[in-house]
Amino acid sequence: MQHCIQCNYAARVLLPDMNLLPALDALLREGSVSEAAAALNVSPSAMSRTLGRLRRVVGDPLLVPSGRGLARTERARALQPQVEAALAGALAALRPPQPVDIASLDRTFVIRTSDGLAVALGAALTKRVAREAPGVRLRILPEGEEDPADLRDKVDLDIGELPELPHDVCSSFLYRHPYAAIARAGGPHDEQTLTVQRFAAIPHLTVSRRGRAHSVIDDRLAELGLTRHVLATVPSCGTASLLALSTDALALVPASFAAAAARVMPLVCWEIPLDLPHTAIGMAWHIRVDADPAHQWLRTCVAEIAI
Repeated sequence: MQHCIQCNYAARVLLPDMNLLPALDALLREGSVSEAAAALNVSPSAMSRTLGRLRRVVGDPLLVPSGRGLARTERARALQPQVEAALAGALAALRPPQPVDIASLDRTFVIRTSDGLAVALGAALTKRVAREAPGVRLRILPEGEEDPADLRDKVDLDIGELPELPHDVCSSFLYRHPYAAIARAGGPHDEQTLTVQRFAAIPHLTVSRRGRAHSVIDDRLAELGLTRHVLATVPSCGTASLLALSTDALALVPASFAAAAARVMPLVCWEIPLDLPHTAIGMAWHIRVDADPAHQWLRTCVAEIAI
């Protein structure tokens, strides 16, 4: 049924030969068959035949004898600005994307990431955007039960631990981050070496969007015959940091977040004294924006900040 509808539509709407458009533009602009031929680098006889075709398509003679030359008909005069605009539009549509003027860009980018990465990367990214593209707005969404398919129409850029991605989503590796332990400055732990025994003995604050208290940390401690006490499981790194400020517990957060938080809060950081895997962080985007110069600029900003 759909095929028949398309066939009927095509039968009713017969498009003319669009190759005639440049010739029509040249003829109307030059007002001469020979000069239009020279402008398009074709022979006068070929242009004369094209003028005949145009007269049949348009239903008007377009150029008529006037003394020793030709004059544009009223229809030709009315057509000229339309033809110029149509040709300019066609050329613009078929031209490769031009370099974007980032300084005058007016656009909103939707970025989805965790609060830990938003803190670790967000300050530098917003500062750079404000400096280079003051008309750009960043809309940062939190991670949740997200679907990578959201990149097709709702999200411009995903940053974080990337799941298996659909075939129409592009991705790029950014870096691998370890985890760190943070605690309040001036607490009972900040001047002591964090041995694995002390690490296991101090209560922990862990971050899990799904409320999971068990992790690879428990597995590594079990291999050493140790266990830990998880005081609280919270959904965000920011919450873990605030709880660490009001308790004597260690908050376990990405090292990049820990460094950023310690710069603005009275926190101290330690490396976790276990052999833990580092987490791969990447960014993902839909192929619809892969060649978009403005989106390419955004990805370049993120990649350079993440180094």
